Amino acid sequence: MPKLKTHRGAAKRFKVTGTGKLKRAKANKSHILTKKTTKRKRNLRHAGIVDATNEKQMKKLLPYR
Repeated sequence: MPKLKTHRGAAKRFKVTGTGKLKRAKANKSHILTKKTTKRKRNLRHAGIVDATNEKQMKKLLPYR
């Protein structure tokens, strides 16, 4: 079998945790920030976990992670 290629876009956006889950950044933190509350922007800084329904698909994009 040939080697699988890593999806470079996914590799830059996701990191695998010690337990094998995928860490991701939250959306809506790049622009139009004036109308968002400070609390909301602060909570967007923290990493999220990829939902279980998408995890299998995402792991195919990251075969050696």
